[in-house]
Amino acid sequence: MPELVDLHFAAPHVTTETRADGTLIVRAGQAMPAHARCTGDWLIANAAAKPDHIFFAERTGFTATDMVPGAWRTITYAQALARVRSLGEGLLARKLSAERPVVILSDNSIDHAMLTFACQYIGVPVAPLSQAYSLMSKDFGKLKTIFDLLQPGLVFVQDGAKFASALAALKAHGAQFETVATINVPAGAITLDQLANEPSAAVDAAFAQVTPDTIAKFLFTSGSTGMPKAVINTQRMLTSVIESWSALWPFLHTEPIVLVDWAPWNHTFGGNADVHLVLRFGGSFYIDNGKPAPGMIEHTIANLKDVAPTMFMNVPRGFDMMMPFFTNDADLRRNFFSRLKSIFYAGAALPQPIWERLEQMSIAETGKLVRMLSAWGSTETAPMATAVHWPITKAGVIGNPGPATALKLLPIEEVGGKMKYEVRVRGANITPGYWKQPETTREAFDEDGFYKIGDAVQFANPADHAQGIVFAGRVSEEFKLLTGTFVHTGALRVKGVGALTPLVQDLLVTGHDRDDVGFLLFPNMPALQALAEGLPQDAPPEALFKHSAVITKLRVGLEALRSDGGGSSTYAKRAAFMIEPPNTDAGEITDKGYLNQRAALARRAELVEALYAGSIGITI
Repeated sequence: MPELVDLHFAAPHVTTETRADGTLIVRAGQAMPAHARCTGDWLIANAAAKPDHIFFAERTGFTATDMVPGAWRTITYAQALARVRSLGEGLLARKLSAERPVVILSDNSIDHAMLTFACQYIGVPVAPLSQAYSLMSKDFGKLKTIFDLLQPGLVFVQDGAKFASALAALKAHGAQFETVATINVPAGAITLDQLANEPSAAVDAAFAQVTPDTIAKFLFTSGSTGMPKAVINTQRMLTSVIESWSALWPFLHTEPIVLVDWAPWNHTFGGNADVHLVLRFGGSFYIDNGKPAPGMIEHTIANLKDVAPTMFMNVPRGFDMMMPFFTNDADLRRNFFSRLKSIFYAGAALPQPIWERLEQMSIAETGKLVRMLSAWGSTETAPMATAVHWPITKAGVIGNPGPATALKLLPIEEVGGKMKYEVRVRGANITPGYWKQPETTREAFDEDGFYKIGDAVQFANPADHAQGIVFAGRVSEEFKLLTGTFVHTGALRVKGVGALTPLVQDLLVTGHDRDDVGFLLFPNMPALQALAEGLPQDAPPEALFKHSAVITKLRVGLEALRSDGGGSSTYAKRAAFMIEPPNTDAGEITDKGYLNQRAALARRAELVEALYAGSIGITI
């Protein structure tokens, strides 16, 4: 095995308590380090220790024709603290509170970050919302419901023109708030500079009153089973989870992190894990204005050619879309791997072929294997409940609990010779509940105070729990075929994506109350175009789906899955490609970044019927 990049990790170690009914309580073997009172303490410490170090950087823009990146606009730790304090003064003058919080509608930016930290500095909750609620929704239904719940006193948008329709709809709905914008400032609104004032002793007094129990954020769930819920994020949650990570990953203390990252800050991973890991350890966060989407991934590639990260975090689809660029661009590969210590994937299992290709490229560029890492959690866990902190060779293992978190494992059934458990979580990083939803909060926790996260897990090695746990899908997504056989959706989905790589980016598992399992496939369009020789680049998706080379490779993948062994619940007998990608606004992507099987299948019920009627796709 090639030499691994040298990173210092905590040795894998857990303690397991076994109860009389077979329930297990699993805890980290590492002690929980002391954590900061609030995120503002980190900012003050870095401003004193490294005042001129870049905290955030963002692009000034790309030209419309040749994708030439603009210059980086940066802000140092000393500048950030000064900006946060001056914005805090302006916020205090508006008498904002948990009952009148700040809402942010726009995407990641330095302004977004400074306003967020200003709110947290003086003890006012901030609620960053998905842009989809403002820019993709037709009726702004979720946005109106959220405003009815929060009653915000101030709303920030980067570009007033971009959010004009959403702001008008909210005002017509009766919402009363002050608007702050950076450009295209709406009538009656102010700029962020106008919000800022010379900080007074009142800012220091407000900061001194912030406690670990102060609400720092309201982060919203995906709303896949109804309207989004406001998850309370306290200062304790935010600081304890990062210190929990630091106990598992001691290498964080040795070199400042450099991130090039697009993950939206309205999601717990982007806004809590990525941002706060950089802040806590005095790193630099380069805001990636790209994302894993056609026409946007090119921005990410341009940024990675310019800035070499020390750690890179992405979802599997992001890595998949980056592969053609890595394959064809030696300068990109050279810069990307030049100081990269680890690659972190989250949101779903990384297909093994992509995993192995990343490892091969790291060896070719540096002579060493880059470390592959992952973690697991949710909005309610801020976000990390478990993390990998030892070498792993394939996706699936999601690590051990961090010192801030205990796991409660309730036996479900034996699958593949291993017990499958429902997992629940408790600890300093777990939310106290949902804002103004006491009944929903009560239902979310069990009699021991463990949050019922709804996921299933298995031990990687039942004889040695320290080797970590494996994600085994959502408890609610399991179903039976008409034969009475259980289909373990999570495990089958991971196997299916692996068998059908590179044709697919993800898939839905069908078959509830039917004779056999089927797959509805989210295609990897560049891979299909590469296979479909003779078709023009602008050929419609339907033509790609029916091309003989694509059909042949799809059939080979399905046959390989069937021949892998097992009964009818372990492979798909039929499969069809879908044109529409997962729709975040419709709840098809959860707040964890996972594909929401239930919501997506319900929304695409006509495609399920067509698949089993034989009018779309293939059968084997």
